Amino acid sequence: MIEVVRTGDFDRWLRKLRDRQARLRIVARVDRLAHGNPGDVKPVGHGISEMRLTYGPGYRVYYLQDGEKLILLLCGGDKSTQSEDIAKAHALAQEWHADKDAEHDGE
Repeated sequence: MIEVVRTGDFDRWLRKLRDRQARLRIVARVDRLAHGNPGDVKPVGHGISEMRLTYGPGYRVYYLQDGEKLILLLCGGDKSTQSEDIAKAHALAQEWHADKDAEHDGE
C-alpha cells in the first residue's frame, strides 16, 4: 500500500463537505488510490493529477505522487471551482517541493 499524506487544505475541504455520502465516496476513492487503483484520473500538469468523481457536482481531488511510496493529497473541489482548484494545487505542490528541497539541503 502506498502512503497517503494529506495537506491541511485537503482536510479542511473534506470536513466542510455537508454531503456525508460524498465524504464517504471520496475517502473510499483515496483508499483505492493508496492500493494502486486510481480510477478516473487525468494529469493537470507539473506532476499533479486530478481524481474525478462522478457524484454530486463532480467532485475533484488533486494529488501529487512522489515516487512509488508517497501520495500527497493537495486539495479538493468540484467542477464549478476546477480552474481555481488546479491553480491552488500547483501552488501547494510548489510549496511542498520547496520544503522538501530545503530539508535535503539541510542534511
